[in-house]
Amino acid sequence: MDLGLEGKSAIVTAASRGLGLATARSLAREGVNVTMNARSADALEEAAAGVRADFGVEVKTVAADFNTDEGRAALIETAGETDILVNNPGVRQVPTPYDEISAEDWRYWLEVHFLSSVDMIQRVAPGMKERKFGRIVNMSVSFIKFPQVGFAHSHAARLALSGATAAMVRELIGSNVTINTVCPGLFDTDALHTNLHGHAKRGNTTYEAIVQNRIETCPAGRFADPSECGDLIAYLC
Repeated sequence: MDLGLEGKSAIVTAASRGLGLATARSLAREGVNVTMNARSADALEEAAAGVRADFGVEVKTVAADFNTDEGRAALIETAGETDILVNNPGVRQVPTPYDEISAEDWRYWLEVHFLSSVDMIQRVAPGMKERKFGRIVNMSVSFIKFPQVGFAHSHAARLALSGATAAMVRELIGSNVTINTVCPGLFDTDALHTNLHGHAKRGNTTYEAIVQNRIETCPAGRFADPSECGDLIAYLC
């Protein structure tokens, strides 16, 4: 299926691996020129080289922390005119009891899961509105629909983003600018397996047992492939 995106330009954050890389690849397959961002320069350049080789599109890279003002400014400057923005925080966390979450923790996770994405939207949306085309996708998690113990700070910030963007899009949709939030479940990524190892350690069980338990909760009987998320996001664009 031709999604009509050839020649468009996109920013994808946390794009050196996992769902971010899968998204960059799915967009590139449709002929989208991609600016890829991640904190690790080596991993980012390796991922970008693969996208260039496989799809022949223009790929720019920005090795910077998306969760800092400086990182976002560098990303916007390098990308230039942007038609598609995929906000993917790409930050892992471990469960924290609610009474151990400090004021600093609350501020940090609000920056990671809310303020960074809102800032990026505010930077690119005016140009999208002027050109009468824009697609913004925020990467969240399925757990915002049924919050998990130990993640109060993360869920609060993610829900804030969903609420804010639901209001923003009402100001933008008349100019053919959309905002969607994707809430992935269990995808077969390094981040998932790192989390499962942590759950096994904290639960005094084996990694294999945790994996089997999680797979049994999946209606498909398997972890999803990252490309499935990337293709969904490309479709939304």
